[in-house]
Parts: sequence; structure tokens; C-alpha cells
Amino acid sequence: MERFTLVEPGSAAAAVDFGREVRAGLTGRPKRLPCRFFYDREGSRFFETICELPEYYLTRAEQEILAERAGDVVSRFPNGATLIELGSGSAAKTRLLIERFLRRDGRLRYVPVDISRSMLEESTRALLEEFAGLEILAVAGEYQQALAHLEESFGGPKLILWLGSNVGNLDRAEAAEFLHSVRNRMAVADRLLVGIDLRKNRSILEPAYDDAQGVTAQFNRNILARINRELDGQFDLRAFPHRALYNEGEGRIEMYLVSAISQTVRITALDLVIPFEAGEAIHTENSYKYSLREIGELAVAAGLCVECQWLDTGGRFSLNLLAPGF
Repeated sequence: MERFTLVEPGSAAAAVDFGREVRAGLTGRPKRLPCRFFYDREGSRFFETICELPEYYLTRAEQEILAERAGDVVSRFPNGATLIELGSGSAAKTRLLIERFLRRDGRLRYVPVDISRSMLEESTRALLEEFAGLEILAVAGEYQQALAHLEESFGGPKLILWLGSNVGNLDRAEAAEFLHSVRNRMAVADRLLVGIDLRKNRSILEPAYDDAQGVTAQFNRNILARINRELDGQFDLRAFPHRALYNEGEGRIEMYLVSAISQTVRITALDLVIPFEAGEAIHTENSYKYSLREIGELAVAAGLCVECQWLDTGGRFSLNLLAPGF
């Protein structure tokens, strides 16, 4: 049996897409850059470091729930289930589910999807070395490019993972729309396991996105470094401090890079010169937080129902098992 296959749909268009989005984002008002471009090789490594920081409670809270409830999740599936993960990253938390499936069934097909090919190759290599009964079909690309693989017949039910509160990077309407597109590709026995961060006090939220060591600041500025590397940009990273604030009304963390001075920046590959006023911000990311009621509303809007919901002991984070509402 071939234990590892990697596919990369749409890879030829990726560089063009990056340049197009940079042009549109930096010539618009207000200026913005899509957060999906954080995750090149360097950005993915920064994020893995963020997940270990004391301020970034999300990873530990989700890990706690999975450690306690992985057996409950696996018990809901018969032998022959396929595990599909959107935004797999290092797959550190997913190991808890992989171990449980393999302990029971001896074999498991795992389909990790990640925008970073290098992170996919690194994480899947480690998994294959660790788990002899694991078969991996890796998809290097964005979520929309991976949806076709949700329709493939793997000969059994699918458990689709969307962990890490990645749903929070979409606004509430976009999140419902994307989850609905996933739901439309689910069979009656399939399930979707979604990690969702909960609303809480800004004194907890803001440090999680603006840590004392400055790793999140480096992660945020890496998008400018990527423009320098790939599009021959001339950004001085020191001139763009990181800012994270909690918008309580919208229930979201907002991340920005703020021009410290009045300046112009050339991006040679795009034949652009971008002016910045002192204090002008580039909006790089939102991270939406949910109440338990809002999670239920999100599920209903997507044509799903909350079958099970688990919280960590601190009540900071939720893991939600969603079933298609037929």
C-alpha cells in the first residue's frame, strides 16, 4: 500500500494570487492584507511557537478537551472511518485522535489540508514514522481547493476536523457560508469537529495576540517580509509595529501593522509605490469569538446541528461535534 500521497491543486496560480491580493489590499482604503498569506514556511514556524506561549491559551485549552474526549469522539465512528483535517499545521493535537483510531482499528486514512506545503511535508513525515498503520493523502492548498476531496468516497464515514479556532478568521457570515459548503459535501454518517474560541475579557484576549516576547509581532510582520522576499518589496519591518485590540462590540480580535512614520514603500515586482501616513494601519487579521448561543446559531445557519459540545475546565474554549441537519 502506498502510505503517502501529496497533491497540490492550484499551485501554479498561487504566486499570481499573492501579488494580486497585495496590490488590491495596499492600494485600497483602509489598507489590508489577507491573513491566509501569513503561512509560508517562516510564518508557519512562528505560529507553532505562538501555540506554546503562556499567553496563548487556545492550544492548551483545546488540547485538554481532546485529551479527555478523544475516546468519546472515536467511539461514534465504525471501523474504516477517514479523518480529514482543514488547516492541519503540525497536527500535534490531531495525534490524540489518530492514536485512538489506530488503537481500535489498526489502520486509518488521514487527509491533512494545509496552505503550507513545507509544514505538510514535515508533519506528515513525522506521523508516518510514528504510526505504522497510517495512510496519508496530503492536500497542499486553501480550504476551498480541498472541498472536492470531501466528496471522495473513502468507503466509510468521514470525521472532518477544523481545529484551532480557525473558524474565527472568517467573519460570521463567511463562517456560516463555508460551513454550509462543507455540510453540502457530508453524508448522513459524517461529522465535523470544530474548535471555537469563546468570548471573554479583553485582559485575557489581547495578551494572547500580543505576547510579551513579541513572537506574534514577528508573525504579523512576516507578511511584509514575505512581500520583500517574493515580490521584491522594500518594507522596513522596524517601521511597522504590531497592534492587537479586542473589538468587544463585534466580538473579535483585530490585528494591524501600523506605520510608525510617514513613508513610501516600493514593491518592484508589482511596479507599485505605496504611500503611508504616520499612524496609518494595515489590517491583517480578525479572530472572532463566540458565545455558546452564537455557536448554536452558526450551526443552524450552516445547516448543521450541535450533537456534542465540550469545554475546557476554564470555560475558555469549546470543541463542537456537528452533524448534518437532514
